[in-house]
Amino acid sequence: MKKLGFVGAGNMGQALAKGLVERKVFKANELIASDIDAARRRKFTRNTKVAAVRDNLQVVREAPAIVLAVKPQTIDEVLAEIGAELARTGSAARKLFISIAAGVPIARIQSHLGATCRVIRVMPNAPAMVGEGMAALVRGPAASRADLAFALKLFRAVGQTVALSDESLLDAVTALSGSGPAYVYLFVKAMADAGVEQGLPAKLAYEMALQTLCGAAAQMRQSRQPVEELIRMVASPGGTTEAALRSFGANGFPGVVAAAIKAAADRSRELAG
Repeated sequence: MKKLGFVGAGNMGQALAKGLVERKVFKANELIASDIDAARRRKFTRNTKVAAVRDNLQVVREAPAIVLAVKPQTIDEVLAEIGAELARTGSAARKLFISIAAGVPIARIQSHLGATCRVIRVMPNAPAMVGEGMAALVRGPAASRADLAFALKLFRAVGQTVALSDESLLDAVTALSGSGPAYVYLFVKAMADAGVEQGLPAKLAYEMALQTLCGAAAQMRQSRQPVEELIRMVASPGGTTEAALRSFGANGFPGVVAAAIKAAADRSRELAG
């Protein structure tokens, strides 16, 4: 008997399945995945030991809980196929659907699957692929607290989780933590490139920038001091760090970050509409 299925065998579904098996939340033979792409199916099975099939409906029939891990651009077609199967079998209320499709609201999912269908909407992020993800979850109107607890358990296998009561907050979550890893990658690259301009070898500059980020993040997590105090600890009056921070301020760094996150949140709202 399968306990969890994945419709979509891409990177995020694969990361979740791998984390669940490695942390012994489920055995590989208790999971099943589907994807129309044969190469993705082979990769999914190779990396997780979980069987992957072509037929989405096989996953829906065999698993009581299904992770919808498909692109927002194709989800309506997939949901229509699943909805027809649920209507034919009268099984909508017996299935739990956990959607990680960015920008796709719960109401849109239920419009295809039925009002009685239990839906949890999740916004994960890319570091889930290395077990360091951040996921925010919202429970749909037909889903129970037990359904939410089950979904939280799944995503804790690949990082940290938070449950939200207001679905509209997922637009901000998408902009901050969902898209956020790309901002961090860009900042590390910018630091490394600037180090090269100052004479460092490219490989060394990248390694130093990356370790600086990792070390600073670890210190922020472990310290009980506010961020402003941590900044003051590094920025001695009249020193090099103070000069850099003044340059950040003069060039509008906080405003640039705020504008970028607003742009991502606005785009998330557009996708939802």
